[in-house]
Amino acid sequence: MRRPVIKAQVKFAAALVSVAAVLAAATSCSSTPESAAGKSLKIVYQKTNSFTALDEAMQDAKKEFEASNTGVTVDLQPIQADDDDYGTKLALAQRSGDTAPDVFYEDTFKVRSDVDAGYLLKLDGYLEKWDDWSEFNEAAKEAGRADDGGIYAVPLGTDTRAIWYNKAVLQKAGIAVPWQPKTWDEILSAARAMKAADPNVIPFNMYAGKGTGEGTVMQGFYELLYGTDSSLYDPGEKKWVVGSQGFTDSLAFLKTLYDEKLAVSPAEALDANVWKKVFGEWFPQGKLGATVEGSYSPSFWQKGGTYEWAGYEQDMGVAMFPTQKGQDPGGVSMSGGWTLAVGAKSKNPELAFSFLTTVLNKKNALAYNVSNSQIAVRTDVASEPDYLAANPFVKDVSDLVKVTHYRPATADYPRISTAVQVATESVITGKQSPEDAAAEYDATVRKLVGEDKVLEK
Repeated sequence: MRRPVIKAQVKFAAALVSVAAVLAAATSCSSTPESAAGKSLKIVYQKTNSFTALDEAMQDAKKEFEASNTGVTVDLQPIQADDDDYGTKLALAQRSGDTAPDVFYEDTFKVRSDVDAGYLLKLDGYLEKWDDWSEFNEAAKEAGRADDGGIYAVPLGTDTRAIWYNKAVLQKAGIAVPWQPKTWDEILSAARAMKAADPNVIPFNMYAGKGTGEGTVMQGFYELLYGTDSSLYDPGEKKWVVGSQGFTDSLAFLKTLYDEKLAVSPAEALDANVWKKVFGEWFPQGKLGATVEGSYSPSFWQKGGTYEWAGYEQDMGVAMFPTQKGQDPGGVSMSGGWTLAVGAKSKNPELAFSFLTTVLNKKNALAYNVSNSQIAVRTDVASEPDYLAANPFVKDVSDLVKVTHYRPATADYPRISTAVQVATESVITGKQSPEDAAAEYDATVRKLVGEDKVLEK
């Protein structure tokens, strides 16, 4: 849902033969060939009042790249918007060659649908000649792969989801820390104990509804669904699952949480900015017991973070989200992340790819991963002492990779995600029962993808 300061330094591989016309043949006073002089690159990415890290990173990359490529201008065009609005505005910009970016910030779950829309340039030919590509984790590379098997985006980092909790709030309720619930029922029991100990505390926040968009499913519903014996999608059959008991059970858990006032109020849940209160007010002020959030959470509290909180390392704890009844593998997490891509309409694709590699070399990737509390996707970064010592929770959240899941990488997914968000909103607001909301979700999926792409379980 959210995301650090990168100090950029250009590092070109000698084997970039295919781009020699642009990057080689440098003069004694410049690394830029005469043919590149006067060219401009348009870079589009997200920026919000609480997420300025990428803007700072791009500013640094611009200075380094322009210094090494005399005559080339890097035009930074940040979009001030939350995740969902950013996606909408980016899509609008992509429609015209005049407004389409050369390089842009892309959510992993939109890669395949945006490839289908013709927005992303296939990068395989460039990546083959980029030495650093071999340093990227093989699983992480899949984030940028499309249905045709090609790579269209390069990951900045990845993440996991966990239960973050305020130790003092739990201890006041008689709950021992470190805390590790083993079932859904244990979460509810702990939340009830927190409520009984202090009626003014929000025991257990779990995002729901359309307001928090993809955060609703990644930090909410999927933690539940993937801890049941059901799933959202069957990759073997390449079909969307409907009629599952796990889907209904997951909605029922949310209903209990909200009906018993163990979570935020429905009105607060539907506020797109509720997460700002989670990080900036409720946790630091001891008004929230626990929430499900990403491995990036410490980036908000560490020195220089948006909601700097001295002592968060001692005050906070982290736990794995349990499976429904404690069944194997015992826990669940979700992983996502963001990438950089080159626009299919770019008039200077070689230069655009070179800028992308500037941002993602080892030095810059290390700075980004540390500052943004990201899980490294470069193996050389993952072994760096500075990365391992970034915050006291790095090991815990990195260990969750062994139980993590990824959203279905299909062009249909964004519309399915919206349907899930609608179902959760209907339940927490009392508009529908879990059974009715699940049935409506099933009908929506059938309508969206067609009967031949659904599997009833």
